[in-house]
Amino acid sequence: MSGEKKKPREFLANYLELPKDLLMNLPRITLLGDMQLHIENHRGIIEYTKERIRISTSLGELVIDGEGLVLRNIFPDEIAVDGKIRALNILE
Repeated sequence: MSGEKKKPREFLANYLELPKDLLMNLPRITLLGDMQLHIENHRGIIEYTKERIRISTSLGELVIDGEGLVLRNIFPDEIAVDGKIRALNILE
C-alpha cells in the first residue's frame, strides 16, 4: 500500500478510534499458545508443507515454521493453522 493512501486511512482510524486493520487492510494475526494461528485479511497461500506455510499479506510474506502444520480452515479472508508453531516471520 502506498504511503499516500496509508496516511489518511491511518489518521482516520486513529481519529475515530477504529481498529487499523479495518481501514488499512492489515492482516490480523492471532496466535494461541504455540499450537494454533488465525490469519485474517490474507492474500493467499504461497507454500504449504508440514514444516512451513507461507502466506501473502499486505505487509509482505508471512512465514510460519513448525512441526505437523495443518491448514484447518481456508476461507477467502481467513486461514486457521494447527500444529506445533516454532516461528513466525514477516518478510517484506
